Amino acid sequence: MTEPAPSIDDQRCHELVRAVYDRGRLPSITAAVFVHGEVGWHAALGDAGEQYRIGSITKTLTAVAVMRLRDRGVVHLDDVIGTHLCDAPYADATIAQLLAHSSGMTAEPAGEWWERTPGRPWADVARASAASLNVFAPAERHHYSNLGYGLLGELVARLEGASWWEVVESSLLRPLGLADTTYLPQAAAAVGTSRDPRDGRLVREPAHDADAMAPAGQLWSSVEDLARWADFLVAGHPDVLSAATLAQMRVARAADPDTQHRGAYGLGLRLHWRAASTLVGHTGSMPGFLAAVFVDATTRVGGVVLANATTGLDVERFVTNMVDAAEPAYLAVALAHPPDPVLPAPHHVELAGDWYWGNVAMTAAATTDGFTLTTEGAARAFVEVGTDTYRG
Repeated sequence: MTEPAPSIDDQRCHELVRAVYDRGRLPSITAAVFVHGEVGWHAALGDAGEQYRIGSITKTLTAVAVMRLRDRGVVHLDDVIGTHLCDAPYADATIAQLLAHSSGMTAEPAGEWWERTPGRPWADVARASAASLNVFAPAERHHYSNLGYGLLGELVARLEGASWWEVVESSLLRPLGLADTTYLPQAAAAVGTSRDPRDGRLVREPAHDADAMAPAGQLWSSVEDLARWADFLVAGHPDVLSAATLAQMRVARAADPDTQHRGAYGLGLRLHWRAASTLVGHTGSMPGFLAAVFVDATTRVGGVVLANATTGLDVERFVTNMVDAAEPAYLAVALAHPPDPVLPAPHHVELAGDWYWGNVAMTAAATTDGFTLTTEGAARAFVEVGTDTYRG
């Protein structure tokens, strides 16, 4: 275990890790707290590997790849998927609906359980799922769909002229320096396991190549890489995706009525409500593995957990508790050593001042990526999305 930040609640963080490790009878767990993408506290119990399968956290990379196409004008969020994929099932679902899991489509592709059987190529998945089985009407509510991200991965591959993985590796991972994130497990990867519910025996789980469903849950990674990836989802990177576009992805688009008091879903990102802020990230599971990474979009303090177990750990709750325990220490350091101020761009400053919509007074204040507009005490953020164009 590495040394904690000077004033972090080290005991509380260790207690959290030990408690879920013992209660879930996990073969191994590795967890970390980070700020600005740098791991400041890390703990591992059991026979921990250097790499774990991250399951649906993979979807956040697929979503970023799609938004890169949007920013280049290749696609629009309100395009139906059939516009770009003539052989796609659920052809009337829009790209935005697929990203936010609000298309109403079924959760899984037709056929054998894709997570536990060798992957099928796109043509087979598309043909098997050709008969639409909508669970809800489009845009009616959030209904999680792995199949939807299979469609989005094929969209990326077709329009980029390379495989989904080649696009992710060259356009996302390489510019961000995420060398631990790979398509297949490396030599030091953890082995996926589950416990037989009848006698508690530890059983090895399959780790197939998901092929056409890879964009929904294929990848393997480390706590260090996921910390940097989560911080990117807040800060952006000039060679990957802008902070302004990522801010749009963090806007709530859909929610499950049963859990909307806890969070919602943006464009490829899970949003977890807190009392005064929002955690952004995703959970993940594949046979033998559980994972989660979340970061506070304001403080850039986050947490990540990886375990080689199929059940026994509520990863979202665990990471939230980790951030709650660690964040005060980081905030205290930040207050004592504030960074140099980042000045807004001059064209944003020009918008600052008092504005009027009829007789309604509003005040605009410049920010680094746009401006805030305050009306009767309520402030709304607007981010620049183009020349003289702001979205809020």
